[in-house]
Amino acid sequence: MRVRLTEQTWSTLISKVRLGRDEYRVVRPARAVKHAMLYEGRLGAELSVDKQAAVVLAMAWGLAARSPHSLIYLPLRTARPADSANQERLLDLVLLHHRLAFPVSRWKQVRARLGAGRPHGVTLPPQAFRRRADADQRRWAHQGFRDHLRWDIAADTLFLIGSREAFELEADSVRALAEDCPAHLATGPGTHCCAEITMGRARMHPDRRRPWAELHVEYCQCRR
Repeated sequence: MRVRLTEQTWSTLISKVRLGRDEYRVVRPARAVKHAMLYEGRLGAELSVDKQAAVVLAMAWGLAARSPHSLIYLPLRTARPADSANQERLLDLVLLHHRLAFPVSRWKQVRARLGAGRPHGVTLPPQAFRRRADADQRRWAHQGFRDHLRWDIAADTLFLIGSREAFELEADSVRALAEDCPAHLATGPGTHCCAEITMGRARMHPDRRRPWAELHVEYCQCRR
């Protein structure tokens, strides 16, 4: 049966962590993401997901666009599939709105203080995963474009930071991983099903602080 993201309720835990005068709201899955693996790759970062992990990623992505005061945290470092021979350094993933202006250097302290968290169910509206017009996608190549996803790595965590627009421009490809890839692989087991998410400024307009990179997310049928 096909997954419909707008019919899903994502079970999460919400923690509020205070550091000095600042308080941070962190949202994370209530249940462990068992079959996903994120690590640095040749062009940026590589992430493999199974059916359940693809749904979690998509729900987290839609929430990040609509929750400008929260850090959306996916603990993935312990999610290495049992049959994996990959020995790369594994990473967690945090998605956040740029308005939060969160210093990634504080993440290790925040993560250590999360505690048990408060249960919360997340549902998202249909427009969270709408397909954007091709003209919207082409704006990325313009020199004046500012809605790119910035990225950073700290405390074994990949941070993706951007505006609502930045997350929404990539939302349809993330949606397809959860909703479309299972059917593609059912009819063609050898099909390569992935999302290629652009991070940083366009190559033709480089930014030394936020260079172009790519998050390659591959859907896989991991053995349980």
